[in-house]
Amino acid sequence: MEIIKAAPEHYDAIWEIFSAVVKPGDTYAFAPDSTRSDMMTYWLGAGMETFVAIDNAEVAGTYFLKPNQIGLGNHIGNCGYIVHPGFRGKGIGSLLCQHSIKMATAMGFKGIQFNFVVSSNATAVKLWQKHGFFVIGTTPNGFRHQQLGLVDTYIMYRAL
Repeated sequence: MEIIKAAPEHYDAIWEIFSAVVKPGDTYAFAPDSTRSDMMTYWLGAGMETFVAIDNAEVAGTYFLKPNQIGLGNHIGNCGYIVHPGFRGKGIGSLLCQHSIKMATAMGFKGIQFNFVVSSNATAVKLWQKHGFFVIGTTPNGFRHQQLGLVDTYIMYRAL
């Protein structure tokens, strides 16, 4: 497994993963009917560093790293991670998180903040906690889960 900077030849695979992950409407704020153009803006937009995990020449997962805020808040990073459904349960999310922590540190960020972690996504919450993130805030009913209705979202943070 190697994690490298995303390039145009990875965009189709990123789109495949992105659309599969957002379509159920259970883990990300992105609309289930997001388009490829939306994905290009959300996942590969200006000011973002996007990486892919390659396993046997296949894109198994991806993440982005960007400043959480502009100007005087740009010393805290923000990331988003998605893993191809066919590669789940193989530790790829953990590898992506570890890589993002190293990259954020190398880029001079002082911490990483996740602004929107769906509370019912117990796998993600547990994974981020394993890597030193903790909940610093809760938005009550912050997410319109497509199966569960309104659920809370967490803001999670890790100092670097």
